[in-house]
Amino acid sequence: MTGFHADRRPPVTVEGGVSIPRSGYAAIVGRPNVGKSTLVNRLLGRKLCIISRKPQTTRHRILGIKTTSACQIVFVDTPGIHGQGATALNRYMNRAASGALDGGDVVVLVIEAARWRDGDEQVLRRVRGTTSPLLIAINKVDRISDKQALLPFMAEVSRHTGLRDLIPLSARRGTNVDALEAEVVARLPRRDYLYPSSQSSNCSDRFLAAEFVREQLTDRLGQELPYSLSVEIERFENEADLTRIAATVWVERPGQKAIVVGRMGNTLKLVGIRARREIQAALGRRVYLRIWVRTKEGWSNDEQALMRLGYVD
Repeated sequence: MTGFHADRRPPVTVEGGVSIPRSGYAAIVGRPNVGKSTLVNRLLGRKLCIISRKPQTTRHRILGIKTTSACQIVFVDTPGIHGQGATALNRYMNRAASGALDGGDVVVLVIEAARWRDGDEQVLRRVRGTTSPLLIAINKVDRISDKQALLPFMAEVSRHTGLRDLIPLSARRGTNVDALEAEVVARLPRRDYLYPSSQSSNCSDRFLAAEFVREQLTDRLGQELPYSLSVEIERFENEADLTRIAATVWVERPGQKAIVVGRMGNTLKLVGIRARREIQAALGRRVYLRIWVRTKEGWSNDEQALMRLGYVD
């Protein structure tokens, strides 16, 4: 059972005088709202994945690539694996998460400290179908005031899962995240890098802009509405020192449109201001952002609409 201060630095094998690095995919999986995206951002040292306190914020399989002289880890952030949903969007999200498992060299199952739930059990059953090495990251330990209280929980998880590779950590604060990374690297195969060392993600700037707008909408709106909206970038133009972006927020009913716009347009205005700041930080340049809200009934259960909005397997 891995403790709080595990330090396993990846050795570099040398054959014929040539160093062979480790490289591969690390699928970060778990039930909704256990902190997978926060963990990926912390591992990468930058914000790539949007985060929210609301479950099922992540909808796509996102690759974050971290390259050093000794290894290249492709962290795969996934939607939370959940009970088969009634909409095409729910089914797409489950396929995205399952696809990451099928292609992972290492699987990291993220659970919440001191709380094993039915959703964790469901994900565990799914990951047992893979042949990849499995680690369990016990997240949110910063919320446990008495760290000694974690030991019985860790022992119970180990007995229940049959696994001893448990890493307690706090993705939010960064506690013990380096130990998880070292454990992941130690299990990656030795082979050449899968991506150019300069590449840091599979996400386009256009995709990130849509995600940052959706993040702000998710934070500002009520519990259910974020699951009935999506964001489409209709214009993305780089000028000499400015990027111009036109975004459309799609909702399913006219009443939802009124909520997104807000009284006197105040909600949409605040979303635009905050999203623009996030996009500027990600792109490293000035951004001009305009947002419209339009209605398309039943888009979340329309396969063709989902494909047009970028939900493609």
